[in-house]
Amino acid sequence: MVPVSIQSSPVTEDEVESSAFAVRTLVDDLLAEQSELQTPVQRFADTHEREPDLAGHYRSLIPLSRPGPDEQYAFEVALDRCTGCKACVSACHSMNGLDEEESWRDVGAILGGDSSPGWQQTVTTACHHCADPGCLTGCPVGAYEKEVDTGIVRHLDDQCIGCSYCILKCPYDVPKYSKKRGIVRKCDMCHQRLEQGEAPACVQACPTEAIRIVTVPTRAEEERAESMMSGEGSASALPDESITRPTTRYTGREVPVTAHAADRAALVVEHAHWPLVLMLVLTQSGIGLLLATCLTPSYGPSVAATGAGMFLMGMVASVFHLGQPLKAWRFFLGLRTSWLSREILAFAILTPFFVLWVCLPLMPDFALKGEIVNAVRWLLPPLGLAAIFTSVMVYHDTMRSLWRINRGGVRFFSTTLLSMLLVSENLLGAIAFGVLLLAKLAWECFLLRRCSDDIWTPDAHSARLLAGPLRLHLIIRCLIGVFAIPVAFPYPWIALLCLLAGEVLERLLFFRAVCAPKMPGNFGPEPATP
Repeated sequence: MVPVSIQSSPVTEDEVESSAFAVRTLVDDLLAEQSELQTPVQRFADTHEREPDLAGHYRSLIPLSRPGPDEQYAFEVALDRCTGCKACVSACHSMNGLDEEESWRDVGAILGGDSSPGWQQTVTTACHHCADPGCLTGCPVGAYEKEVDTGIVRHLDDQCIGCSYCILKCPYDVPKYSKKRGIVRKCDMCHQRLEQGEAPACVQACPTEAIRIVTVPTRAEEERAESMMSGEGSASALPDESITRPTTRYTGREVPVTAHAADRAALVVEHAHWPLVLMLVLTQSGIGLLLATCLTPSYGPSVAATGAGMFLMGMVASVFHLGQPLKAWRFFLGLRTSWLSREILAFAILTPFFVLWVCLPLMPDFALKGEIVNAVRWLLPPLGLAAIFTSVMVYHDTMRSLWRINRGGVRFFSTTLLSMLLVSENLLGAIAFGVLLLAKLAWECFLLRRCSDDIWTPDAHSARLLAGPLRLHLIIRCLIGVFAIPVAFPYPWIALLCLLAGEVLERLLFFRAVCAPKMPGNFGPEPATP
């Protein structure tokens, strides 16, 4: 403010008031300018007030023509317009009649990191309708399709078996499981509205017109439009684009080099997937026992029967992971691209061989019985190992760090080998069992060294989960494993129970400690651990 000089003569109240209004400062000018500017929300309100029929207005938010050859529809989000109001989330929920806990569009945030510590940006995201969708290639029953003329990735609800493998395959956490229906559902870009020349619900509801529908080229990687976020920081802020080649484009604001998701460090454990935990442990241990009887004929029928029983119980447990198990017979539709389909096929082929191996010795002698027994004995080991390999690849194909082929292979095949050594019933086998189990426990705990890493990585995240919310599970797992070693020789069956209990905990940590890639989430208090 300009200082007012002190006058010797008395000044009336009216004179003081008029002189104050006569002096204008920069603040006064800025306030006056702001009162004349229209905010995006105000423009949105004025448009709705002036124009009752807004069909033409909303058609400006979608392409005037359908995608041409080698093109597809895609979302375009203007970062400088997104305010995080979640009007898009509400509109999507209402238009699609979603369940209370279900959401096909999310709003999260990114922070600038070390290079721009004060920078932050809200991000609205839905399905990216990728050029190479992982949900489609991973589905074992063909419950996804990518429309040829529009490029929209649609989920076929009536074909879904609720296996949730598409959720594991998608690096953006797009498909959502509906407990009420026992299936997965996701955004389809309101394709029925686009067919009629109307904007999707999220596009129409955004008060700042931050979301639009555009067309992008899809013919080749080098020709496709710049997808996701512009700027060098996109790789650290979002999952790796090369996994599925997403088509969503974020524009309007450059992302700092060190930008990252606001909830990146939140230590939230993942789902337990108990049916899969039991399936993996029981089938792999059962295969180990049966392989032991194939390689060492001196083992009694009790070992083979126990192994077959464990294997079959594991197969039954896997059914409880499906929301629509009666449709699972269609698994052959995904054999060309889905490792889950190949796993189902491998275990389906293996099951009758296990039944034969247990039942043949109990049958009366008949012609060719010896030849059949020998054929089963030689076929079981490669078939069993191939089935375990498909299980390893099911999780490796999700591109999650903790589930890479080398880590999954060590976990799964060591369970089988430990079961084989445990039933040897001799001191040498017990020693080999103890050495291998101690080596596996040490290998599992070796990941904890990443807790102190200064730079965030998926492995560091998993290590912090193991040392934090999952610490008790890890301790109990190690104690049970150590207890199984001294009782392995005198009491192998007790040691087998301990081994199974320890392996169940190890497989539980395998699922719960994984760092699952996803779009940025909300910032603020750390989410509660489920």
